[in-house]
Amino acid sequence: MRPRRTPSAPAMLVALDPDASATLQQQLYAGLRDAILAGRLAAGAQLPATRLLAAELSVSRTTVALAFDQLRAEGYVTGRPRSGTFVAATIPDRTLAVSSLSGRGRRGIASANGRTRLAEARVQHLQSPQPGLSARGERLAGLTVASATAPWGVPRAFRVGLPAIDAFPAALWARLAARRWRRPPAELSALLAYGAPAGYQPLREAIAAYVTTARGGRCAPEQVIVVGGAQQALDLVARVLLDPGDQVWMEDPGYLGARSALQAAGAGVVAVPVDGEGLGVGEGERRAPNARLAYVSPSHQFPLGGTMSAARRLQLLAWAARAGAWIVEDDYDSEFRYASRPLPCLQGMDVTGGGAPAGASRVVYVGTFSKTLFPALRLGYLVAPPALAEAFAAARSVADRHAPTMEQAVLADFIAEGHFARHVRRMRALYAERQAALLDAAECGRLGEHLELRPADAGMHLMGWLRERRGRAGGVPDDRERSTVAVAAGIEAPPLSRYALVPPARGALLLGYAAFAPPAIRRAADQLAAALAAR
Repeated sequence: MRPRRTPSAPAMLVALDPDASATLQQQLYAGLRDAILAGRLAAGAQLPATRLLAAELSVSRTTVALAFDQLRAEGYVTGRPRSGTFVAATIPDRTLAVSSLSGRGRRGIASANGRTRLAEARVQHLQSPQPGLSARGERLAGLTVASATAPWGVPRAFRVGLPAIDAFPAALWARLAARRWRRPPAELSALLAYGAPAGYQPLREAIAAYVTTARGGRCAPEQVIVVGGAQQALDLVARVLLDPGDQVWMEDPGYLGARSALQAAGAGVVAVPVDGEGLGVGEGERRAPNARLAYVSPSHQFPLGGTMSAARRLQLLAWAARAGAWIVEDDYDSEFRYASRPLPCLQGMDVTGGGAPAGASRVVYVGTFSKTLFPALRLGYLVAPPALAEAFAAARSVADRHAPTMEQAVLADFIAEGHFARHVRRMRALYAERQAALLDAAECGRLGEHLELRPADAGMHLMGWLRERRGRAGGVPDDRERSTVAVAAGIEAPPLSRYALVPPARGALLLGYAAFAPPAIRRAADQLAAALAAR
């Protein structure tokens, strides 16, 4: 059957094939997305109305609406009330063009009596290297990073990793910022000139005090490097400590941003399974005995949520000392523990820490204010072993000189005056309430028929384990399919398999609750249940 195109919108070059293995909705989504990524649909361009496009393609309006919903959820398009649907001004990473449909689906779209030139060009483009890129550029272009899950725009349930922005003390922050701007000219000039690569000194001192007292770490201000969020810290770690080809232990499942930073550096990422005690050190030694580095989130493992046992922590530290390897401790949301006080960090257990001879400490500690305050602040920190502090400061200066000094100064005031500690305490209580609301919504509504949710002692999201396991070929769980169904219904619920190098034995959806009030949680739970029931 001859593929159909939209006659009134040739710039889209959308070709649909009813005989393809991919659904018409998937084909339309992929065609529009590829047109946006390739620039054939420019930023701000208006898409045809769903009714018009459905008529031109001879498909149902629901098919078009669901494709538009998915594009909107992933940040490719935006809707304007009473105006229509428009290509977003800023679109997601172009590397997403490679990953949405399987090779089988792409072949199906371009099949029938013969491939169209459009389909042939697209497949050839996806399979060929980007022209003119370095080896590192090729690696970067091929990555699917954490930001690929559409974490921008107006928050929608159940977005993962987003704090309660609605509860942030914005008026207080504004007063602190205004006070800084009213400082005498000489003091203000110092803040507006170039700053120190390692960060604003009062902020480094405040962070060192916090890590020591609240997190049980071993930290002097000279070890603190202020960075543009945890992601930059992970990128610096990969640049400073790894050479191409070095093997790295990676929690599996684990944080995509860390995996991407390691792969971009040319590291050989080795999947090490996580059990009830955390990363399996013995299994890591069996799979990669000469690994150069291990990435862990011991206080609250992402995404499964477990805590690394004391015995396993000591085992990991002993391996690092014996192998001359490094440990990267990602302490991204340890403040939000509801059943007890936050657990001391792994870095504080390294008895060769801050007071040890130069070069003895093996742990690089990474923290962020994206989860405790708000992501757009783009401030985080790493605590380097004493012998590496200067090297990390130099790498920081090469990356982008330094973080914005005014924001650092305001944050230093926010911490020093006790506002940070009070805010964290309030959020801890608020998140416990919102987790309870999600659990109650699942138990009392229909969501519990599809997903099994269990209470968690810490964190900002829950795992929604699939009730039944209808695997695809090879036993792969269908959590990706159900996540797609959720997106089409306006719900963000990323699949567990997205974070795994080895397919998990049981599928699950991640449900973030921290950013949403109980009424919104209940509405979204009902929407998700209805979408899963209708799949």
